[in-house]
Amino acid sequence: MDIVRINGGFGSWDELLALILSSFSYMDDLIDPPSSAHRLTPASLAQKASDEIAFVAVEDGRLLGCVFLRPEAECLYVGKLAVAPGLQGKGIGRRLLDVTEKTAQDLGLSTLRLETRIELVGNHTTFGRWGFRKTAEKSHPGFERITYIEMCKELERIPA
Repeated sequence: MDIVRINGGFGSWDELLALILSSFSYMDDLIDPPSSAHRLTPASLAQKASDEIAFVAVEDGRLLGCVFLRPEAECLYVGKLAVAPGLQGKGIGRRLLDVTEKTAQDLGLSTLRLETRIELVGNHTTFGRWGFRKTAEKSHPGFERITYIEMCKELERIPA
Protein backbone atom coordinates (compact mmCIF):
# COMPACT_ATOMS: atom_id res chain seq x y z
CA MET A 1 0.00 0.00 0.00
CA ASP A 2 1.21 3.49 -0.87
CA ILE A 3 0.18 6.81 0.66
CA VAL A 4 0.16 9.42 -2.10
CA ARG A 5 -0.45 13.14 -1.97
CA ILE A 6 -3.25 14.22 -4.29
CA ASN A 7 -2.13 16.71 -6.91
CA GLY A 8 -3.53 18.29 -10.04
CA GLY A 9 -3.11 15.03 -11.96
CA PHE A 10 -5.46 13.08 -9.70
CA GLY A 11 -8.49 12.00 -11.69
CA SER A 12 -10.48 9.65 -9.46
CA TRP A 13 -12.79 12.18 -7.83
CA ASP A 14 -15.91 10.02 -8.28
CA GLU A 15 -14.13 7.06 -6.67
CA LEU A 16 -12.84 9.24 -3.83
CA LEU A 17 -16.34 10.60 -3.17
CA ALA A 18 -17.74 7.05 -3.15
CA LEU A 19 -15.03 6.01 -0.67
CA ILE A 20 -15.86 8.88 1.70
CA LEU A 21 -19.62 8.36 1.47
CA SER A 22 -19.39 4.61 2.02
CA SER A 23 -16.95 5.07 4.90
CA PHE A 24 -19.22 7.60 6.61
CA SER A 25 -22.55 5.90 5.79
CA TYR A 26 -22.79 4.07 9.13
CA MET A 27 -23.19 7.49 10.78
CA ASP A 28 -26.36 8.40 8.92
CA ASP A 29 -28.78 7.00 11.50
CA LEU A 30 -26.62 8.01 14.47
CA ILE A 31 -25.75 11.69 14.09
CA ASP A 32 -27.67 14.92 13.85
CA PRO A 33 -27.03 17.20 12.02
CA PRO A 34 -26.15 15.01 9.02
CA SER A 35 -22.52 14.62 7.99
CA SER A 36 -21.03 17.34 5.81
CA ALA A 37 -19.84 14.48 3.58
CA HIS A 38 -23.31 14.53 2.02
CA ARG A 39 -22.60 17.99 0.60
CA LEU A 40 -19.44 16.87 -1.21
CA THR A 41 -19.30 16.48 -4.97
CA PRO A 42 -16.43 15.43 -7.22
CA ALA A 43 -15.86 19.10 -8.05
CA SER A 44 -15.93 20.23 -4.41
CA LEU A 45 -13.49 17.44 -3.49
CA ALA A 46 -11.12 18.63 -6.21
CA GLN A 47 -11.38 22.17 -4.81
CA LYS A 48 -10.89 20.90 -1.25
CA ALA A 49 -7.75 19.03 -2.33
CA SER A 50 -6.48 22.20 -4.00
CA ASP A 51 -7.18 24.34 -0.91
CA GLU A 52 -5.88 21.81 1.60
CA ILE A 53 -3.34 18.98 1.75
CA ALA A 54 -4.85 15.63 0.80
CA PHE A 55 -3.50 12.10 0.78
CA VAL A 56 -4.94 8.81 -0.43
CA ALA A 57 -4.01 5.25 0.45
CA VAL A 58 -3.78 3.21 -2.74
CA GLU A 59 -3.08 -0.43 -3.50
CA ASP A 60 -3.13 -1.95 -6.99
CA GLY A 61 -4.89 1.17 -8.30
CA ARG A 62 -7.70 0.92 -5.72
CA LEU A 63 -8.41 3.72 -3.23
CA LEU A 64 -8.39 2.35 0.32
CA GLY A 65 -8.52 5.55 2.36
CA CYS A 66 -7.97 9.29 2.47
CA VAL A 67 -7.33 12.25 4.73
CA PHE A 68 -7.61 16.01 4.19
CA LEU A 69 -5.40 18.38 6.20
CA ARG A 70 -5.79 22.11 6.77
CA PRO A 71 -2.99 24.11 8.40
CA GLU A 72 -4.27 26.46 11.10
CA ALA A 73 -2.36 29.01 13.16
CA GLU A 74 -1.37 26.62 15.96
CA CYS A 75 -2.18 23.18 14.57
CA LEU A 76 -2.97 20.95 11.62
CA TYR A 77 -6.67 20.18 11.28
CA VAL A 78 -7.41 16.57 10.31
CA GLY A 79 -10.60 16.12 8.30
CA LYS A 80 -12.37 13.52 6.21
CA LEU A 81 -10.19 10.69 7.47
CA ALA A 82 -11.87 7.77 5.74
CA VAL A 83 -11.06 4.09 5.24
CA ALA A 84 -13.08 1.84 2.96
CA PRO A 85 -15.62 -0.31 4.81
CA GLY A 86 -14.30 -3.83 5.25
CA LEU A 87 -10.74 -2.52 5.46
CA GLN A 88 -11.10 -0.64 8.74
CA GLY A 89 -8.96 -1.94 11.58
CA LYS A 90 -6.18 -3.08 9.22
CA GLY A 91 -3.79 -0.16 9.86
CA ILE A 92 -4.75 2.06 6.91
CA GLY A 93 -6.05 4.88 9.11
CA ARG A 94 -2.94 4.63 11.27
CA ARG A 95 -0.72 4.90 8.17
CA LEU A 96 -2.67 7.98 7.06
CA LEU A 97 -2.20 9.45 10.52
CA ASP A 98 1.56 8.78 10.32
CA VAL A 99 1.70 10.87 7.13
CA THR A 100 -0.44 13.51 8.85
CA GLU A 101 2.01 13.73 11.75
CA LYS A 102 4.97 14.05 9.39
CA THR A 103 3.16 16.76 7.42
CA ALA A 104 2.47 18.72 10.62
CA GLN A 105 6.11 18.48 11.67
CA ASP A 106 7.28 19.54 8.18
CA LEU A 107 5.02 22.60 8.54
CA GLY A 108 6.45 23.37 11.99
CA LEU A 109 3.15 22.51 13.72
CA SER A 110 3.24 20.46 16.91
CA THR A 111 -0.47 19.75 17.35
CA LEU A 112 -3.07 17.80 15.38
CA ARG A 113 -6.74 18.75 15.83
CA LEU A 114 -9.88 16.95 14.74
CA GLU A 115 -13.59 16.99 15.40
CA THR A 116 -15.77 13.94 15.85
CA ARG A 117 -19.46 13.64 16.56
CA ILE A 118 -20.51 13.14 20.16
CA GLU A 119 -22.43 9.97 19.25
CA LEU A 120 -19.43 8.23 17.63
CA VAL A 121 -17.93 6.76 20.78
CA GLY A 122 -15.98 4.17 18.78
CA ASN A 123 -14.17 7.00 16.97
CA HIS A 124 -13.38 8.66 20.31
CA THR A 125 -11.84 5.38 21.49
CA THR A 126 -9.79 4.88 18.32
CA PHE A 127 -8.49 8.45 18.34
CA GLY A 128 -7.71 8.10 22.04
CA ARG A 129 -5.60 5.00 21.30
CA TRP A 130 -3.80 7.07 18.66
CA GLY A 131 -2.84 9.69 21.26
CA PHE A 132 -5.65 12.24 20.88
CA ARG A 133 -7.38 13.68 23.93
CA LYS A 134 -10.68 15.50 24.21
CA THR A 135 -10.09 19.25 24.44
CA ALA A 136 -13.59 20.71 23.96
CA GLU A 137 -17.27 19.93 23.57
CA LYS A 138 -19.09 22.03 20.99
CA SER A 139 -22.41 22.46 19.20
CA HIS A 140 -23.29 22.99 15.57
CA PRO A 141 -25.17 26.23 14.83
CA GLY A 142 -28.82 25.90 15.81
CA PHE A 143 -28.23 23.12 18.35
CA GLU A 144 -28.35 23.64 22.09
CA ARG A 145 -26.94 20.22 22.92
CA ILE A 146 -23.34 19.14 22.36
CA THR A 147 -23.04 17.68 18.86
CA TYR A 148 -19.29 17.12 18.53
CA ILE A 149 -16.06 17.04 20.43
CA GLU A 150 -12.68 18.43 19.54
CA MET A 151 -9.68 16.20 20.11
CA CYS A 152 -6.01 17.17 19.89
CA LYS A 153 -2.72 15.32 19.79
CA GLU A 154 0.54 16.92 20.78
CA LEU A 155 3.44 15.78 18.61
CA GLU A 156 7.04 15.43 19.61
CA ARG A 157 9.08 18.36 18.48
CA ILE A 158 11.85 17.48 16.09
CA PRO A 159 15.01 19.42 16.91
CA ALA A 160 16.01 21.92 14.23
